Amino acid sequence: MNGLLRIGLGGLLIATLGCGSTCAQTQRIAIDGSTGVMPLAAALAKAFEERNPATKVEMGTGLGTKARIAALSEGRINIALASHGLDLAELARQGLVAHEIARVPVVFGVNAGVPITNLSERQICDIYSGETRTWKSLGGPDLPIAARTRPDSEVDAEVARTSIGCLKAIAMPEGVKVMAKGGDMARELAATHGSIGMTTMTVVEQSQGRIRALSLDGIAPTPEEIDRKAYRLVRQSFLVVRNPPPPEVARFVEFARGSAGATVIFANGAIPVR
Repeated sequence: MNGLLRIGLGGLLIATLGCGSTCAQTQRIAIDGSTGVMPLAAALAKAFEERNPATKVEMGTGLGTKARIAALSEGRINIALASHGLDLAELARQGLVAHEIARVPVVFGVNAGVPITNLSERQICDIYSGETRTWKSLGGPDLPIAARTRPDSEVDAEVARTSIGCLKAIAMPEGVKVMAKGGDMARELAATHGSIGMTTMTVVEQSQGRIRALSLDGIAPTPEEIDRKAYRLVRQSFLVVRNPPPPEVARFVEFARGSAGATVIFANGAIPVR
């Protein structure tokens, strides 16, 4: 009999497919949480599935800080994605544990049609305050700047505001459009001529050339510049799981933190943490 059978293995979902003596089981891992971590997790999930064809990884559409932990605790998901706001002691009391897998550069990405490659922090602040409105004034074409931001409560915006002093106190004018989710920002930057916004190197790498990352004050968001702490805009990426996790979840975490996962993480613009 076809269908989805939920089996209580610490929240792991098992799908029973086929029929008779040829029935096989496909194990499913449900992942949801931070939309900023989602692109990197999706790349890891694809690579994991290629190596483990009997396992299907299902990606959600995003959950807030409290909602993701509640979903994990209640068994509705198997892995919660997070980047900040983690109380490790409280997670332990709930029988959960966080595994850091990567550090990801937060960048100011521009639509591929913008020929600028570098801006100073002051120029970034002038864009977001509304003082600078065209790319021509920054050495580019006579093209309006379409400035985009994330909500202040989101990590990309928080990292950018904390790291760039003049950006911290700016009240974004009405002309700066707020992108609620990381995927919204990625789509906007890829599609909108003249756009600039806060995103990650993972999104840039996955954009197939439609988004480019800017250097800041001549410093590029490379692993080398991050390691020597010259490029300061960085966010963490965590996989939060039950402790101990079900076997398939444990294998996914091991993969993400191992050499094969590191290759995927590097290829997606991030720096592995083991």
